[in-house]
Amino acid sequence: MTTCSDAGPAIETSAPRKGLSPRAMNLIVLATFTIGFALMIMPWPALAQAVNVDLGKGGSLSGRVIQLIGLMTVLSLAPSIVIMSTSFIRIVVVLSLLRTALGLQQSPPNAVIISLALFLSAIVMAPTWERAYSEGIRPLMDQEMELPQAFDAASTPLKGFMLAQVDQKDLGLFVSLSKLTMPKDKMELPVRVVTPAFMISELKKAFEIGFLLFVPFLVIDLVVASVLSRGRLRLAG
Repeated sequence: MTTCSDAGPAIETSAPRKGLSPRAMNLIVLATFTIGFALMIMPWPALAQAVNVDLGKGGSLSGRVIQLIGLMTVLSLAPSIVIMSTSFIRIVVVLSLLRTALGLQQSPPNAVIISLALFLSAIVMAPTWERAYSEGIRPLMDQEMELPQAFDAASTPLKGFMLAQVDQKDLGLFVSLSKLTMPKDKMELPVRVVTPAFMISELKKAFEIGFLLFVPFLVIDLVVASVLSRGRLRLAG
């Protein structure tokens, strides 16, 4: 008598692997943060370079300090000076009025108009800026000229540009407001007189150009409105 027994596949059993306990993980994280914080607060050699302000030679220290303060003031007001002494005012006003004449509210946006006006102003003012740089700024950087002389030399081309565009009535108005006499050579006028006269003249010319651009669109609107009104009357009749 035979007995048969079924032998099943052998099942391998292994002990489960034990990972790090939560306490050990907390200790590792705490040690890592402690080492990192210790490295952060450790003193390290400073690599910063020394900053020296050269006030130039000659003259008193107080005078040089005043010149330095004046130079920093001019640099902080540089964007306003660029707007006041260039054709930016005329271009941006004309573009804004043209957008209004087209009946567009926010297209193109103000950022596009200002950027376009800046680039067009840079193209128009490039020869004047090159003269100002070569006659005033470069000699100052090469220490061939003092700051007052460099300012006069750099502002001369800008003054010539503004005088070529300014209206004589506006110039005479600001000369009288400043209680000065009109010289034979207008280049002798100070910048504080030429600049506001130039700005007023640029605004007047910008509105004149904007009006000339606005009139054709206004005529087109009137013609279209009259045609539509006639068609409406015929339909009503």
